[in-house]
Amino acid sequence: MRSSRVIQAVDSHTEGMPTRVVTGGVGVIPGATMNEKRLHFIEHLDDLRLFLMNEPRGHSAMSGAILQPSTRDDCDWGVVYIEVSGCLPMCGHGTIGVATVLVETGMVPVQEPVTTIRLDTPAGVVVARVAVSDGHADSVTLENVPSYVERLDQVIEVPGLGSVPYSIAFGGNFYAMVDLDAVGLPFDRSRQHDILDAGLAIMAAINEQAPPRHPTIDGVDHCHHVEFIAPGSTAELSRHAMAIYPGWFDRSPCGTGTSARMAELWARGDLPLDTDFVNESFIGSRFVGRLIAETTVEGVPAVIPTITGRAWVTGMAQYLLDPSDPFPTGFQL
Repeated sequence: MRSSRVIQAVDSHTEGMPTRVVTGGVGVIPGATMNEKRLHFIEHLDDLRLFLMNEPRGHSAMSGAILQPSTRDDCDWGVVYIEVSGCLPMCGHGTIGVATVLVETGMVPVQEPVTTIRLDTPAGVVVARVAVSDGHADSVTLENVPSYVERLDQVIEVPGLGSVPYSIAFGGNFYAMVDLDAVGLPFDRSRQHDILDAGLAIMAAINEQAPPRHPTIDGVDHCHHVEFIAPGSTAELSRHAMAIYPGWFDRSPCGTGTSARMAELWARGDLPLDTDFVNESFIGSRFVGRLIAETTVEGVPAVIPTITGRAWVTGMAQYLLDPSDPFPTGFQL
């Protein structure tokens, strides 16, 4: 058996969404901060993302996380997030998967009933508190990076859809929030292709006409997520379909999207601190969120969110590249 590349990984899923946690075979990515490592990866190592995320080793909704030594003395591990859409500054479901894998494999000292793991991410420090019983990671509560509303109640012209009301909030990534009723579509998986087409059109219009830009995180200057809010959603229970570039839905309730949604509801005065908020995905899985503090991001009012969810280890593997393989970076259909 010949192989020019050998990557070790532990696969998991978080409330239905996969995370391929890369534990070996990559080496240390250059960069003084985790975001510098992310930007270096984008420029020089993207073939590795394609190798692991694309078919035939991955699929059209694949997601992953590459473990790295932390660049900070106050963190246990660093993480670079990868998925079919690119390299994210933060990924909530992926971090829940990472924390679960770290506990289940003994890659951190495990304490019961709670193991606390500090993670160095491109978006900032994220604290994962893992509920552990009999050595098993039962659930994970993330204390996420500061989240805030970038714009509220704006309207954008979208080819094929007309004038679309929307808001944008940051929860680790930028999310456009759009009521499904505003684009005339039902919250129905039989209409998923129509919902996805609408999401991609809205993303394209935002990125062409008025792209968001994070004030302190380099390279976070676009919107690749549209959180379509289902009719009847409230500040207690919200349902959504999360359309993601280049054309897929989040299976999980989306941790950074939950953070962004809570920031939006807080900015409207609908969600106070220390109040449970349930966010439900397109497949019916749920995260429970809370806002625990107020803060600012470069003078902009912001909040500190927590998200609680579950992940399960699904496999352990070595991913190989035969030198004669005609698809060294995989493919997309």
